[in-house]
Amino acid sequence: MMNTQLFKPALLSIAISSAIFSGHSMAQQAVIDGEEVEVIAVKGIRGSLIRSQAEKMDSSSITESISAEDIGKLPDSSIAESLSRLPGLAGERVGGRTSGISVRGFKEDFTGTSLNGRELIGIGDNRGVEYDLYPSEIMTGATIYKTSDATLMVQGIGGTVDLKTARPLQAKETLTLNGSYESGSQGSDNPEFDAKGKRFALSFVEKFADDTIGLAVAAATTESPNNQRKYGVWGYSTNDAGQVLPSGLDIQSISTKLERDTISAVLQYQPNDKVNFVFDALKIDYADSGVLRGFIEPFSSANVTGSGNTAKGTQINANPVLRTDPLQKDGDLEAFGLNIEYQLNDDWQVMLDVANSQSSKRDLRGESYAGLARSGALTNAQLGSRQFQMSQNGIFFTGLTGLGAFADPNALQLTGPQVWGGSLASLASQFQTNVLQASGTPYSFLNAQDGFMNYADFSEELTTARLEFQGNIELGVFTKFTAGVNYSDRFKDKINKGFFATSTAYPFSTAIPEKYRLGLADLSWAGLGQVVAYDGFAPYFDGTYKLNDAGLLEPDRLGDTYDVNEEVMTLYVKTDFDTELSGLPVLGNIGLQYVDTDQTSSGFIGVVGPNFKVCDDDNNNQTDSRCLVESGASYSHVLPSLNVSIEVLDNTFVRAAANKTISRARIDQMKASGFVKFDQNIDLITIPNSQAAVQTYGSPWSKFAGNPELRPLESNNFDLSFEKYFETEGYISLAVFYKDLVNWTRDGNALIDFTNDPGNGGANYYIPNFHNRVIDTAGNYGPLDRPYNVGDVATPPNYGFSSFFEDGLTGKVKGTELTTNLPLSVVHDMLEGFGVAASATLIDAKLQDGAGIPGQSDKVFALTAYYERNGFEVRLAGTDRSDFLTYQRGGSNKIETANRKGVRLLDAQISYDFAESDIDYLKGLRVSLQGSNLTDVDEETVDANGIVTLRRQFGPTYMLNFNYSFY
Repeated sequence: MMNTQLFKPALLSIAISSAIFSGHSMAQQAVIDGEEVEVIAVKGIRGSLIRSQAEKMDSSSITESISAEDIGKLPDSSIAESLSRLPGLAGERVGGRTSGISVRGFKEDFTGTSLNGRELIGIGDNRGVEYDLYPSEIMTGATIYKTSDATLMVQGIGGTVDLKTARPLQAKETLTLNGSYESGSQGSDNPEFDAKGKRFALSFVEKFADDTIGLAVAAATTESPNNQRKYGVWGYSTNDAGQVLPSGLDIQSISTKLERDTISAVLQYQPNDKVNFVFDALKIDYADSGVLRGFIEPFSSANVTGSGNTAKGTQINANPVLRTDPLQKDGDLEAFGLNIEYQLNDDWQVMLDVANSQSSKRDLRGESYAGLARSGALTNAQLGSRQFQMSQNGIFFTGLTGLGAFADPNALQLTGPQVWGGSLASLASQFQTNVLQASGTPYSFLNAQDGFMNYADFSEELTTARLEFQGNIELGVFTKFTAGVNYSDRFKDKINKGFFATSTAYPFSTAIPEKYRLGLADLSWAGLGQVVAYDGFAPYFDGTYKLNDAGLLEPDRLGDTYDVNEEVMTLYVKTDFDTELSGLPVLGNIGLQYVDTDQTSSGFIGVVGPNFKVCDDDNNNQTDSRCLVESGASYSHVLPSLNVSIEVLDNTFVRAAANKTISRARIDQMKASGFVKFDQNIDLITIPNSQAAVQTYGSPWSKFAGNPELRPLESNNFDLSFEKYFETEGYISLAVFYKDLVNWTRDGNALIDFTNDPGNGGANYYIPNFHNRVIDTAGNYGPLDRPYNVGDVATPPNYGFSSFFEDGLTGKVKGTELTTNLPLSVVHDMLEGFGVAASATLIDAKLQDGAGIPGQSDKVFALTAYYERNGFEVRLAGTDRSDFLTYQRGGSNKIETANRKGVRLLDAQISYDFAESDIDYLKGLRVSLQGSNLTDVDEETVDANGIVTLRRQFGPTYMLNFNYSFY
């Protein structure tokens, strides 16, 4: 007799095999225990949900997964967006693309990421992997481990994301071509860019030598545009009338193009049942380049009416800097690995795995300034003005006067309109001149900054080797034993560089050269009209700018140059058990890792010397040895783990887990480097010289340093899950988790004497005639309004604050996840083909000092609704996450925190698979139209009062995709 079942747990492996390896949708037949069974191979999203469900159901850990049907069938150009829809996960957009992934409220820096079980590196500033680096076409799936076991070498407090590529001898032979056309609804505001993109991919799997050799290759190339409108301010302040106004403006139109070429290859050799060789290689070349064009300037106002954040009035003395910043980010990643499995006998096998991966990146941002005239050349009466209106969304301009030069390349001057050259003090003689400013004083180094070339170089290398023995045992309830050793050696460095640019026309200025001109860029969306667009690289390349090394002038650049080394040896054992408890099947595993770590870092302490240069007392343009610093630490951890799964009813499971996990500290926090800075603000210099005054009013002094002795972040984790699987397909699950954070990195802050620094051998950082100030305008200064006459010398306080990182912060995380995959045919047969997959994650997290956890949203919701039948498919995928804390690139290429507002995104797809058609030559074709960010949601950062300080607008993106399988 034949029984027809779509998804019965006893047939789980056949359902998975049919769904993955079947090349057509006709029923497959199998025989189990003498009974002929028909297994229907379900394709599309429904098939992918079945496969994901099967993996989740079969695991003794708490997991989520996605299959190849998921990746590439939603509007996803990378695996990042597919991952972001899974229960307990949340995506974070960077530049309009989903790049970061948080797992259970922990940003990717605190989540382990692996590729085929091996640790994966990225090309970013820290440990976190940029998931948008990996195109969907090269992946066959991913598994997210929310609980760990002792054989997981890549762990994190949030969990582990294991990306997967094909194993050719286990896959069906195929040759597939994919092509896509992309269009952004928000066109480019910059004339040299557009909103069109394209993608092509070719993949094949072939088997040779009687199926003992297999080769899988996937190659993909991508050109993807990104156009954004960036609103930003320097911050807001409240005046005496209670009106909230910006301190300065930072508003630009940004256009970039992502170019990514990827090739993945897997060669597998299995000559017999005893030995299996797998060699895999991955190479990615990545470029994301473009331009940022807009205004940055201080803000002053008059005639302001209204109250709070609804004020309106006039911006006065408007002296805008038109910034044209060419952006150029180039990176590459290579990864190679060899895995050998050998079957020693019927019960025991040994596995050897070795791998090496390397990455490098240069993140370059030029700055070219233009304005009404060089700083100091105009009086206030010659400057412009703008009318403005404030709101909770920030400031918008409704009119402007005296600023028409910004749309006229013959009037606009290629020069620095603001006095930004303070860091050039040590080169003062280079800029001495008898030419006078409008005030009657000569131009000086203060007027000499016309641009800046800012870049950081990153490189990373990771080598791993693993030896593992695994065997079947009969020892009471224990059925399998695994033991092994894993070694990893990581190196990562950063070189932070920059160059001050001064026009050869200094102290005069020239109009924008005709050969630079590109047209006009549009800033009217902010009320700022149109501005001249020109090539910002041109003055650097043709010699118009003279460059001076900022590394010798700014201590925070040298103080952000470093390398970090880590050697980790892990010994591990795990035993699986399978038994019964009161007649209920119980299985799981218990294990232990011993992790030994040796970490070091070397770098520099950036300090201004007596010659006003940074760590170059002998003026030889080389870093002095006195500034070199190196430190590190050695330590070990014991990490136990327990996973238990009980089938309490048919297809109903209760899973429990307890484990200790670690996430290593951020790389930039572990650096040995640091720096001492001094703020030339006269109101800070005139603060009284006492600890009490500095604690009350602040200080011009500041010091920052990393900590190479930081220990990993550490958590004790407890999980409980209830999972009910329906008779045919679909399930519902409820999971709760608790994380006891017993060590978290915190920001330290200490009051120190900058004339006798105990943390640097009693160093005295004070330099006469540099850190003091001769008063040139009589008046009252400082928080106490002390009177000063012309010629008086103001001397800064000796005290200030030193910032650093330290261990010891604790916290607690409590969370609940509710997930369902519901084909609506279980409700009524008329709803065949309809279904929903939904999840809700609620998190309550608290650190001891009240700080937030980067990546943590209190609420994350995801819903996918679909219809799929006879080759036709429609799906809507929505995600909604509440406000969260994150990191972003700040000034001088350093990392800073930011508070992001929650986002609600909607993506959609409509497609048709011609495998259901009657036309033979179309049977391999699938056509889809996809749209992302259909609700046109912006990325926003807000201050403590909820007023937007940063907004990035991207608009929806659409993609037309053609996929053809030749066989």
